[in-house]
Amino acid sequence: MKISIGGDHCGFPLKGPIIEMLKEWGHEVTDHGAFDTQPVDFPDVAHAVCGQVRRGEADRGIMVCGTGVGASIAANKIPGIRAALCHDVHCAHQCVEHDDTNVLCVGAWIIGIKTAEEVVRHFLDARFDPDPAFVRRVAKLAEMEKQAARELLGIKD
Repeated sequence: MKISIGGDHCGFPLKGPIIEMLKEWGHEVTDHGAFDTQPVDFPDVAHAVCGQVRRGEADRGIMVCGTGVGASIAANKIPGIRAALCHDVHCAHQCVEHDDTNVLCVGAWIIGIKTAEEVVRHFLDARFDPDPAFVRRVAKLAEMEKQAARELLGIKD
């Protein structure tokens, strides 16, 4: 799988071990920073990570910040991105299976490397379940996104 990854300075200490783990598992990884503990703005990194996912240059994205909350908020502002904040394995696979999530957000201050390993593994191994209820709900999410864009542009239905 091609994985786009990034985070802010607070996520930096966990991002490196996740990247090494992903490479050991045979994934192709693109790192969008932060590259050290100097402060960076997570929305800038989210834009790069999610842009790669949106363009189909990455199969999935992973964002790592202090709590994962800011990364999740930033990622979900980008059309076509469905990001989930996950700190347990159940949410990590269910977000993909039920909601067709394409970006995982985790908090370096919240989970350690062993939990992160399991969360990432479950996220990457999961596949969207084409149950009609899940398909319908994901389609409604896409329609909400389109409607919001039309409203921003002042387009009336």
